[in-house]
Amino acid sequence: MDAANLIAGEKVHIVDNNNGERFETYIIKGERGSGCICLNGAAARKVQVGDVVIIMSYALMDFEEAKHFQPAVVFPDTQTNRLVHE
Repeated sequence: MDAANLIAGEKVHIVDNNNGERFETYIIKGERGSGCICLNGAAARKVQVGDVVIIMSYALMDFEEAKHFQPAVVFPDTQTNRLVHE
């Protein structure tokens, strides 16, 4: 969450690269540094353990701000989900 500038309660889109599922959910804070991405409730039925997922967050801003905005893009280690470097 820290590396991607996400906050608890924030709405996100999830894309599962393994099965093509796409859905909306929200962020629930987990244990810091664990590398764990956990889906709860109905969302948990759409993704299997080990699937590669993309978590997307959006922002609203005016045109001038958007020209200079730098999104946070995070590519964690594929085995541990922990950041290799920041």
